[in-house]
Amino acid sequence: MTHVLITSGPTREYLDPVRYLSNASSGRMGCALAEAALEYGYRVTIVSGPVSIDYPRVAELIRVETTEEMLQACLHVFPHSDGCIAAAAPCDYRPAVKAVEKIAKSGRPLELLLYETPDILATLAEQKRADQWLVGFALETHDAHTRAISKLQRKKCDLIIVNGPQAISASTNDVEIFDRQGVLLERVSGSKQSVAHSILHLLDQRFVQQKNFA
Repeated sequence: MTHVLITSGPTREYLDPVRYLSNASSGRMGCALAEAALEYGYRVTIVSGPVSIDYPRVAELIRVETTEEMLQACLHVFPHSDGCIAAAAPCDYRPAVKAVEKIAKSGRPLELLLYETPDILATLAEQKRADQWLVGFALETHDAHTRAISKLQRKKCDLIIVNGPQAISASTNDVEIFDRQGVLLERVSGSKQSVAHSILHLLDQRFVQQKNFA
């Protein structure tokens, strides 16, 4: 049985015990991908940041909060999977220091030093076997094609799915799917469920039904 790892939702990076950096990712795209993968008969493991949606009960669900926690969960699951669809929106930066107590107002500007968080997709790419596949998502606000192709090549993805900020927390999505050579394969729009089915159909044809993609 094909085993797919799906990352989903946002992560959080705490400034103090109650405040954090994050984004508005809802996890709906990851959930739709999980549902579609289950319909294809795959075994599904979801690694998800904090979301309010309900994932399919038959999928294995690993809940995490920070980007580092998401990375560690993925490193545990990925070696035992056939591939990964990285649909999560991990927080890219973390505070250099997390305050032990709630930061009180002082009447002065609050300066934050931020460090980059681990790159989950790039780390998985470094460990990817020849018989595994890796599908990334690229949410871009401008120069989407150039940035997405650069991400695809740098992170050694087999497919990259490009969408825009209008997808965040929405029930619909509008995506473009590129292969590892940067060739546009499909443009798909509609509900996140229909987009997920299109992605899984393409993925199943290219990677699951054919084992010579490496």
